[in-house]
Amino acid sequence: MTRNLRLLWFQIRAQNRFFWRVPIGAFFTLALPIIMLLLFVALFGNDIDDARETGDITAAQFYTPALAVFAVGSATYTNIAINLSTRREDGILRRVRSTPLSPAIYLAGAIGSAVWIALVSMTIMVGIGVLAFSVNLELAKLPAMLLAFVVGSATFATLGVALAGFAKSASSASALANATILPMAFISNIFIDLGSDPPRYLRVAADIFPLKHFGSTFSEAMNPWSEVPAIEWDRLGVLLLWLVLGGIVARAKFGWEPSVGGSTSRTRRRRNPA
Repeated sequence: MTRNLRLLWFQIRAQNRFFWRVPIGAFFTLALPIIMLLLFVALFGNDIDDARETGDITAAQFYTPALAVFAVGSATYTNIAINLSTRREDGILRRVRSTPLSPAIYLAGAIGSAVWIALVSMTIMVGIGVLAFSVNLELAKLPAMLLAFVVGSATFATLGVALAGFAKSASSASALANATILPMAFISNIFIDLGSDPPRYLRVAADIFPLKHFGSTFSEAMNPWSEVPAIEWDRLGVLLLWLVLGGIVARAKFGWEPSVGGSTSRTRRRRNPA
C-alpha cells in the first residue's frame, strides 16, 4: 500500500510537470477564466442586480463561482480527455502497459494531477473575486464549497476519461470536449445569467447535464443570501449519478491501444518531415 501511494505521488508530480510544459493548456485552464471574470465585470459593471435568480448580487458575485466551476471543468474534463487521447495516439499509453507501473496508478496519477490543477485554478479565481471585488466568502460555508469541489471535480474527471474512450484521436477529443462543455456553459448560468424564466427547453436541457448542478451548488456556498450549511444535496445527487454513469462508460470504452488506422507521432513525422 505504501509503495503504491508513493508511486501515485510520483505520477501526480510527473503529470503536473507535463501540464506546465504545454503553455497553451495552462493558458486555457488558468488564465482564460481570470480574463473572462475581469472582462465580464468591466463590461456589465458590478452593481447589484435584483433580476438574478440567485438573489440581489453583484456581477462579480455571480461570475466568480461560475467561472471557478468552469475552470475546474476545463482542468478535469477537457484536459483529461485531450491528454489521454494524445498519449494513446502517440503510443505512450501502450508503452506504459509494458512497464512494471500499474496502469491504474498511471491513470490515477493523471486524474490526481488534473484535480490538483483544478484546485489551484479554483483557489486563484475565488481569491481574485474576494480580494479585487469583495466577493462574499464565509468560513461557515467553506465545507459546502469543498464538498461541491470534490464531487464536481471527481464527476468531470471521470467524464473526461469516458470521453477519451469515445475519441478516436487527439484532434477529435479536443473537438468533442469543446463541443460539449461550451454549450453546457451557455445554458447552465456560467457565461450568462438566464434569469428566473428561461425558455423551457433550455431549462430542461440544463437540468439534465451536470455543469448547471455543479455551478449552482458551488455558487450557493458563496451566496451571501444562503443559509449555513448551504449544501444542495439534490444537485450533488445529480452529480453523483453522472459520476457513476461516467465510470461505467469509461470502464467499457476506454482503451490503451491507438485506434486502428490512427496516426502516431512517428507516422505523423513520416508524413510531415521536418
